[in-house]
This record gives sequence, C-alpha cells and structure tokens, in this order.
Amino acid sequence: MYRLAINPTFCANSCSLALKITVSSVRDPYFKKKRNGGSAEFTKSAFKWKDGKLFLAKCKEHLNIVWSRFLPQDSTPSIVTIKLDPSGRWFVSILVKDPTVKPLPKTNKKVGIDVGITSLITTSNGEKVANPKQFNRLYKKLRRKQKALSRKTKGSNNRDKACLEVAKVHAQIKDARTDFLHKLTTKLVRENDLIAIEDLAIRNMVRNAPPLSTAAFHALNSIQGGSAVKNHKLARSISDASWGEFNRQLEYKCEWYGKELVKIDRYFPSSKRCGNCGHIVDKLPLDIREWECPKCGTNHDRDINASHNILAAGLAVRQRGLGGFPHSLLPNPFGVSVCGASVRPEESKSRKATALKQKPKS
Repeated sequence: MYRLAINPTFCANSCSLALKITVSSVRDPYFKKKRNGGSAEFTKSAFKWKDGKLFLAKCKEHLNIVWSRFLPQDSTPSIVTIKLDPSGRWFVSILVKDPTVKPLPKTNKKVGIDVGITSLITTSNGEKVANPKQFNRLYKKLRRKQKALSRKTKGSNNRDKACLEVAKVHAQIKDARTDFLHKLTTKLVRENDLIAIEDLAIRNMVRNAPPLSTAAFHALNSIQGGSAVKNHKLARSISDASWGEFNRQLEYKCEWYGKELVKIDRYFPSSKRCGNCGHIVDKLPLDIREWECPKCGTNHDRDINASHNILAAGLAVRQRGLGGFPHSLLPNPFGVSVCGASVRPEESKSRKATALKQKPKS
C-alpha cells in the first residue's frame, strides 16, 4: 500500500500553485476491534414479531427489551438493527411506519438561527440559548479515567476494564448532548413554520491542517472554494457544540411535521453585513461581539444581526426557489429585507485572478 502526500507550494512569480507529491509506504489495514462495538441488521426474513415480542433468527427466546417508547398500534417492523456501543450497552432499533406522525398546526412564524460557541444558537427574535458544554462538564472525570487507562499494560484485562470506564464517560457526554439537542430542535419546529440556517462546512472547521504560508494558504483556499479555512483552536468547542447533529435533527423533524427548512450559502457574510443598510465591513474578528456600522451608525449585536441576515437571506432563497424574480424586485410578505444584495457575495479579486488562464512565457 502507498500513500500520496500532497504538499502545496506557492510560486509568487507565476501566481500558480505547485503540488509536490511524495510516495511513502504505510502499514497494512487493521481489522475492526470488538471493543469499538458493532451492529447487525435483520430484514423481515431474519426475525419474527409476535404479540409485541421480538424473536431473532435461530433464537428460541425473545429479546428482553426495555422500551424507550412503545411502537404504534397495528404497526409491523420492516427492519431491525442490533447495535453494541463501546460502553457495553445493547440497543435495538426498529423501523416501522408511524401513522401518528402528522403535520403540526401552522403558527405563521419564521426564525433565522445563527449557531455559535458561547451561545449555542441565537434566533432572529433576539433569544440566545446558552451552550451547555457537556464535554467541559465531565472533562475532569474523563481525564482521570484516561490517565488510569494509560497506566495499564496493553493486552491485560485491567486495560479492557479501564477502556470500558472511559467509554462510559463518553457515553454520558453523548447522551446529555443528544437529549439537549432533541428538546431544543423539537421546540423550534413546533413554534415556527419556516427556519433558516447556514449550510456550514463543519468538517472543514474541525479538521487539523498543516501550517501553510500566507500566500499558499490563500491560493489553496481559492482552489478549494473556501474549504481550507480552519481554526483548530476552536475544533474541540465546535465538536462539543454539535452543530451538524443540530442541523440533522432540524432537517428530519421539519420533514416529519410539515415545516420548511431553508439553508443559505455558507459564504454569505451574515455577521459582517449591516442588517439596516446592507454595508459589509472588511474585517470582523471573533473577539468583537458588538460593532457599529460605519455607514449608517447602527449598533449591532454580532449574533443577533447575523440571525436577522440569515432569515432575510433564507426568505430570498425561498422566493427564488418558488420561481420568483430576484429578491430585490419581490414584495416582502414577512417584513424583512436583505438590503437588495445577492445571497452569495461577489468573488474576491484574488479568487478571480487564480481562475485566469496564464499566458505562456515568451
């Protein structure tokens, strides 16, 4: 097996990006470890459902299940998934058609949501939901368990027990985080008919990247369409906030309950755009939480202003998706505006320059 390592190098004279490719040998792949858990999926021919009891293939006894919630009446399972997580817990997931899931009554409300770290979400209504920071809450306990694990001899039974203790702490963090997000997303879906969010590239934010020179970074960033922008100092906080899981839950719950979810472009400058006049400031570092528009003098809370712009941009995307005219020419039924600007900002000069065809040297 071989691995291709790509090292980007920026050439200032020719304004091009040279890729240096090196080939290095790597180890053979490992098999999956049993301690990481696993799952098995059973179709209709591999299990039997009788009188509310589940019998797997070649098993005479039914599974002793502690139900988190009971199945709807007159429903028949189509797929059963058995899963073992690293903390040693067994889960049974049953796929059925639920006739009780129906669209919720209309509320004629809409909301734009800006996600963050200090405040998990900020809504266009001015509400801020604090980030519970589940990882930090159990960090000391997890650190103590991991230090105990590091002292155990590899391959010993005591090390397996210590691994299980570490996995249990991770399970506590995950369960608390998921429970909080379920309650929050359900509340948002029940209260609003339209929800606008940003289509963020979360994986790119938390991925660790090798240090590049400033010129090479901007060149690589322009080629990748902005996906090279990373801040690994915030990677743990972003992962703990679980923005991806928040968006995923909003997606399927809006689909279940007949609500509308609109995603705006990730390059839309929601924080740097003035919600009053549309002016875009050049720079707005993360440590600045309030700022004043240099054009109209309006004082903005960074997160609330971003949520207002996200809602306005979401309504613009929704109007265009319905086959309307550009947003600047449309009547505004919700009483918000995006200041007549396009949802996706104009390309920077540096990005346009990299796309130009280079003339051969004479």
